[in-house]
Amino acid sequence: MEQKTTLIVRGGGDLASGVIHRLYKCGYQVLVLECERPSAIRRKVSFGEAVYDGTSYVEEVTGRLITNIKECPKVWAAGEIPILIDEAGESVKSLKPAAVIDAILAKKNLGTTRDMASLTIALGPGFTAQKDVDYVVETQRGHNLGRVIEKGTAVPNTGIPGIIAGYGKERVIHSPAAGMIHNYSEIGDIVEKDQIIAMVDETPVYASLTGVLRGIIRDGFVVPEGMKIADIDPRKEQKKNCDTISDKARCIAGSVVEILLLEGVLP
Repeated sequence: MEQKTTLIVRGGGDLASGVIHRLYKCGYQVLVLECERPSAIRRKVSFGEAVYDGTSYVEEVTGRLITNIKECPKVWAAGEIPILIDEAGESVKSLKPAAVIDAILAKKNLGTTRDMASLTIALGPGFTAQKDVDYVVETQRGHNLGRVIEKGTAVPNTGIPGIIAGYGKERVIHSPAAGMIHNYSEIGDIVEKDQIIAMVDETPVYASLTGVLRGIIRDGFVVPEGMKIADIDPRKEQKKNCDTISDKARCIAGSVVEILLLEGVLP
């Protein structure tokens, strides 16, 4: 197998997966590090879902769960992306990647440090470029989305979702109670405003508006009250978007590739 440059991406959610997919397509060798219980909403475009199902598929690229980094070469040779449960990033020391990309999007730093690799990149708020990591990429929708920050921080999290077809915060549904979620609707379903789309134990979860259920957290997940659990796109005609990487993820992915090329980290 041709030797390729190895990168580690921390996180396998939908925005992280846009980055992972782009890096894979550019010829980089990627290992994804996930937590034990990923909470992705847009599950159909999240490589981290392999933690539950053994495999995940994002736009015809396969992610495969492994239990040890020794399995990486076999998975890479098969043209797939290895996914390892390693929340603390312990495997970074063993693999010695050319770069570490923190794409957890936790709005805070969960342990990525600048000495993890020769090049470190973080997505979104919670990091300071030239202190926590080498570069930060802006993730807030708007004029500066995807901007490469060489010094300083990304815009702090506002908690307000981007506007789609005139809707912002209405698009996102948060859990009305603490408990286990039982889904009545599936990703890609057309739902009507006030329709019950799930139950959290005995508490109903209502659709906040009419549209396409773009994402909903995995059935059986135990959620705290107030946690984001679903996302509705008011544009019914955009149902196909449920299965594809978003414009936001693609924009951020391009910025990560820009940094890698700027620093001479070639595939």
